[in-house]
Amino acid sequence: MSPVDGAGASNPNLPVDRSVTEGRTPSTDPQGIPELQEVDCPPELRERIEMLMARYPEKNSASIPALWAVQERYGWCTPEGIRQAAAVMRVTPAYLESVASFYDLLHTTRVGEHRIEVCTNISCWMRGGDELLDAFRAAAAGEDVFVTGFECLGACDIAPMAAIDQRYFGPLLPGEARTAVDQLLSGDAVLPDKSLEKRPLAGDTQVAGASGGAGDGSAE
Repeated sequence: MSPVDGAGASNPNLPVDRSVTEGRTPSTDPQGIPELQEVDCPPELRERIEMLMARYPEKNSASIPALWAVQERYGWCTPEGIRQAAAVMRVTPAYLESVASFYDLLHTTRVGEHRIEVCTNISCWMRGGDELLDAFRAAAAGEDVFVTGFECLGACDIAPMAAIDQRYFGPLLPGEARTAVDQLLSGDAVLPDKSLEKRPLAGDTQVAGASGGAGDGSAE
């Protein structure tokens, strides 16, 4: 007999888990799938979710991108936004809420208009990630900016770094946090010299001292 089934030969005093042996009765009626006409889903959101669903053989696989579409529209996964997505996908809102509540990048409560995720994993931590996170929290205090530490953003080559409104910046110094937040709130370009999109891709720059390319006819 397993522990969840209750007492056994090796554990006679273990209490029985009634939820396993008898089941559980919900305190409210089961939540059904809402109808589209009940939720007034914006046409743009409906079209986007339907496009996302078409990418997958199983509709539930589109749950995360559909919730991301809801969050982009409303700023967070609002109860009504979740109902709208559920109506389009033909699933229950409870199912989508269970997905949204599991992932750090999906929010089921209102957060700031702007989001800053500071990487605190090993590479960034060793180069001052915790201090950078503290600096961003101090700079954003009282502003409509959500700041959080993040386990890994996959950009160890620019450690310590942060994602600011889904764009990567680094390497960053704690003293640049205030500048970044001020630029973000004013609508200016955020730390343009530290933006990942400004960094050249591998192979985009010539090696110092190189002359010409293959087959350029140069000789010693």
